[in-house]
Amino acid sequence: MSDNLNSVRDTYDQVADEYARRIFGELRNKPLDCQLLDRFAAATAGRGEVCDMGCGPGHVARHLRDAGAAAFGLDLSPRMLEQARRLNPGIRFHQGDMLALDLPADSLAGITAFYAIVNLPPAILPTVFREMHRVLQPDGLLLLAFHNGNEQRHLTEFLDLPVDLDFYLLPAGAVRLLLEGTGFLIEEIIERDPYPEVEHPTRRAYIFARKAGSSPQP
Repeated sequence: MSDNLNSVRDTYDQVADEYARRIFGELRNKPLDCQLLDRFAAATAGRGEVCDMGCGPGHVARHLRDAGAAAFGLDLSPRMLEQARRLNPGIRFHQGDMLALDLPADSLAGITAFYAIVNLPPAILPTVFREMHRVLQPDGLLLLAFHNGNEQRHLTEFLDLPVDLDFYLLPAGAVRLLLEGTGFLIEEIIERDPYPEVEHPTRRAYIFARKAGSSPQP
């Protein structure tokens, strides 16, 4: 594991309790996010397991499971996984590194990654996207969410706790090119302004992308 990932893991271990307290219920106030997750769940229903990568306290995996998806979660932070298991009995969560996924090739019907890439330097994103592409089935679906922009921010405080952590705001067009460069077919890019008083005031981007296969499911 790189020094960068070690730092990210350790930071989220430190903030996991407060992160879970503040973030677990956030989807109640994010109608577009819920709509997109429901769309993802419907598109992958009956095709196999889906993985929520960078699952944090498991709120996205919980929404997917409630929407009928065979969802499980994966995260780098052991302490965050403890929170996910506590808050979501009956859903499987395990530790994993998106740079080297411990999952078989062609094994997943879908992947959600809500802000899972925001702490990763852009230079390593092609490796992450290649791993996601590898583990998806033909026609497997990716729903990626991230902060839209073109900026690196270094935080010394996060959730009112001291940290040493970088956040990356990424141009949606650049992320599209990286996904296409690793073999994904882009189905749709959606952008929105932040929800006032609900989340950090950055513009958000969502990309539906599919691994090429025989034919996309309706």
